[in-house]
Amino acid sequence: MPLPTVEGATVDERARAGEAPADVHSPADDAAGDELARRFPYAQLEGRWLAVAALAVSAIVLAGVVLRFWTRSALWLDEALTVDIARLPLHQLPAALKRDGAPPLYYVLLHFWMKVFGTSNEGVRSLSGVISVATLPVAWIATRRHLGRQGAWIVLVLLATAPFAVYYATEARMYSLVMFLTACGIVALQRSLVGPRAGNLLALVVVTAALLYTHYWALYLVGTVVIWLAWLARSRQQDHRLRSGARWSLGAVILGCVAFVPWVPTFIFQAEHTGTPWAAPPNFAAVINAITGFTDNQAVLSTVPSNESRLLAVCYLVLAFLGLFGMARDRFHIELDVRTRPKGRPLAFVVAVTLAAAVAGGLISQSGYSGRYASVVFLPLLVLVGLGVLTVLDARIRAGIMAVAAASGLMVAAQNVTTQRTQAPQVAAVLAAHARSGDVVAYCPDQLGPALYRLTANSGYQQLTYPRRTSPAFVNWINYTRVINQASTAGFVSSIEARAGKGHRIWLVWATGYRGFGIRCETIATELLQAPGYRSHQWVNAQPGTYYEPMYLTEFTPVSG
Repeated sequence: MPLPTVEGATVDERARAGEAPADVHSPADDAAGDELARRFPYAQLEGRWLAVAALAVSAIVLAGVVLRFWTRSALWLDEALTVDIARLPLHQLPAALKRDGAPPLYYVLLHFWMKVFGTSNEGVRSLSGVISVATLPVAWIATRRHLGRQGAWIVLVLLATAPFAVYYATEARMYSLVMFLTACGIVALQRSLVGPRAGNLLALVVVTAALLYTHYWALYLVGTVVIWLAWLARSRQQDHRLRSGARWSLGAVILGCVAFVPWVPTFIFQAEHTGTPWAAPPNFAAVINAITGFTDNQAVLSTVPSNESRLLAVCYLVLAFLGLFGMARDRFHIELDVRTRPKGRPLAFVVAVTLAAAVAGGLISQSGYSGRYASVVFLPLLVLVGLGVLTVLDARIRAGIMAVAAASGLMVAAQNVTTQRTQAPQVAAVLAAHARSGDVVAYCPDQLGPALYRLTANSGYQQLTYPRRTSPAFVNWINYTRVINQASTAGFVSSIEARAGKGHRIWLVWATGYRGFGIRCETIATELLQAPGYRSHQWVNAQPGTYYEPMYLTEFTPVSG
């Protein structure tokens, strides 16, 4: 008779024998660990080792929580722009987001959050931190229903120490909210599958709609879930109760999509006119890059990942593989089942199909790609990794694997404390010491504007950006590439000189390597250097190896002044 446990490695045998649906947590699952311990004493920690493990888990989770609120960096472009948009009156948000290209839910939440906690760096980032901490217990609940108590604690430790989750907990952007809603969605879907009551279905509707209103890659995630539920509803391999729950759940997800319809006109406009012109479209290598990107500090631009990051990436990939294919036979042996494990199938399907669909969608629409968009599948991947850890039957070996993963994650995440995301504070300090009210501060590209403007908004400078010659508080992404191509560098230089007149200096904040700009920013700097009547001084040199958002600062002073 197969071993009946969700916490051991032979759950799949019970599922194949028809004793319980593979994706549903039953009350018997919690007692399965006792049976596992009786038959395989080495599968559970006991006595002193259990106390040590409990203490270690508590310390690790606490460290992960602290790191979610600890960074010294100023806000960079995306954060500063998000805050500037969220500060607008609510009725102006749709128009502002048309120019920005994002859905509205996080901005609305941040709008009200700032009314209570202010607009300081800590104030605006704390929303993401609180959401990220709230994700931990929700993820525990979600994993317990799928993998049992041991699996829940394993995933909790992995999530608490994950560099990806820690970084976005300290960024005033929507990615922590995406992870939180994904965790809520897993719980809602689990409950609606086994108990399609009104409350469970309503929760699934709300979470689906909230995800769509938070990030557009949720469209790929929701589409993948719809495919899986449609198959589950028709599969004769599942019992009638699960097929019925799948049908009701499918209807709830579709209703959540219907709730997104009022925003569809804005979404279509954004897709046609904004998109992500600052990044190249993805390729299918992005599927692997997204997974390995979960193990790095997102604010470090080094092309060479750290050894800790590499080690964590290996842990994720190997354990996810075991979660899908592995089956323990005894203390030291794991067999591979090419038919895959029933508990791993939906997780692997969601991760792989969502990423593949997103890459294909990006190639078709020629929209840009960033690894942070994969936050929609981060938690399902971690649950699959947790399932892989459970494949290791020996409790001490399992604890050792978790110690390596947690230590690697915390070491990478700790870099976030001191890593500076933008060079704007260094530039602002020079301006504060040497610039005067009325001086012209010009930006090329305009993407450098929001981070520095946040630090200089009340300094009395005349500030304008290339290519649109508008305020640095916002970036207008509408038809961005076309606007760049049509913007004259000579005309921008003439506009700067006209504003400065004879009595004010020009301060050029510029950077190279921005997509679509070619050598335009270098050209503007050269034209100012060659302009008669000015002498120049280079105050700040860009340091791309130190800052996520590097920038130069060059002063042009009228000779007659």
